[in-house]
This record gives sequence, C-alpha cells and structure tokens, in this order.
Amino acid sequence: MKLQVIGTKKCKETMKVVRFLKERRVDFQFVDLNQRKLSPGELDNIAERLGPEMMINKNSKQYKERGLEYMVFDPLKELAEDPRLLRTPVIRTEKRVLVGFDAESLESLIGGQDA
Repeated sequence: MKLQVIGTKKCKETMKVVRFLKERRVDFQFVDLNQRKLSPGELDNIAERLGPEMMINKNSKQYKERGLEYMVFDPLKELAEDPRLLRTPVIRTEKRVLVGFDAESLESLIGGQDA
C-alpha cells in the first residue's frame, strides 16, 4: 500500500507531514501541486472520502481572489481549474484520506502499513 502526500513545498503543514513520515522511515510519494494538477480521477477519489466541500481551503488567497466566498460553485470543477484551492496536505492511501497534520491520525494511518 503506497502512501501519497499532496501539497506544496511552501505549505508548512505539508512539510510537517513530510518530516513526520521521513523520521519514521515511511515510504511515500510527494505530489507538488505547483508542478502537477491532480487528475479528475484523483479528485473524485479524494472527494468520495472527504466530500467536495471539505476539500476547498476557504482561507486561501486563491479563494478570496476568485471571489468564491460570494458565489455558488462546483468544488470539483474549481479544484480542477486551480489546484491551489485544495486544503493541504492531503494524505491518502488506497482506502483512507486525511487532510491536515494530525500526528495521532497519521500514526494510525501508517500503523496499518508495512513501513
């Protein structure tokens, strides 16, 4: 089972997760949203587990610049257009998805893996 961390190198929370996993020698794949957009399938997979509304970072600069706080919009469509709207970090396996840095949740996630 492969662990995937989705975020940006400038996101402090994402870097906390990366450091946490490296300290525990957990094998993971890092996806930098500044270099690659998520595929529609990846977005659907995450949305299925979290819910589309939970994926949008309402505190982000992009959210405010695009005026999304005053609009009715499709979260998946907006995320496909601008992946910087995604709440990061997103940590996912084949069966589970976490958002944000929470040491206890990360421990339970990697506890079920062969690290």
